[in-house]
Amino acid sequence: MRRTLILVLIPLTLAACASTGLRDLRTNSSGPDEFRVAPVKALEAPNSYASLPPPTPGQANLTDRSALNEGIAAFGGRPEAAGGGIPASDGALVQHASRLGVTPGVRQQLAETDADFRRRKARLTQYRIFPTDNYAKVYRRQTLNAEVEAARWRRAGARTPSSPPAIR
Repeated sequence: MRRTLILVLIPLTLAACASTGLRDLRTNSSGPDEFRVAPVKALEAPNSYASLPPPTPGQANLTDRSALNEGIAAFGGRPEAAGGGIPASDGALVQHASRLGVTPGVRQQLAETDADFRRRKARLTQYRIFPTDNYAKVYRRQTLNAEVEAARWRRAGARTPSSPPAIR
C-alpha cells in the first residue's frame, strides 16, 4: 500500500512544480482556436499594377487590418492622426488631465511595481496539482465589485448611472 501511495504521489508532486505563469490561456475545448484566425480585408484588384508600392517583407500589406486604427475610428477619432502628436483640438483635454503634474516614467515604474507584486504573489501559486488560471486569485484584493461600489455611492446620495442587473 505504501509503495502504491508513493508511486502516485511522486508524479503528482512533480506535476505541481510546473510553472505556467500567471495567466494560463490553454483551453480544454475541442473547438477551433479563434486566436489563430487572422481576419483580413477583402482582396481588391488595383487599377494599375504599376502603381502598387514595392513589397516590404515583414511589414503590413494592403489587406492587413489595424486594430488600433479601427478602435480609434469606432470611438469617433481620426485614424490618420494616430501616429502624430497631440492634435490641437485635444490640447485643452491634455492640459486639464495634467493639471496636477505628470510623473515622468510612470509606465516603467508601474511595470516594475506590478512585476514585483506578481513575483511575490507567485511564490505559492505555482504549486498546483491541476492547472488553474491564477490571475483572478492574485489580483483578487485589487478588483472592484461594481455592484457594491454603485450601492455605496447611492447610499451616499450621489447620482449614479443605471447598471445591468447582477448575474447570479
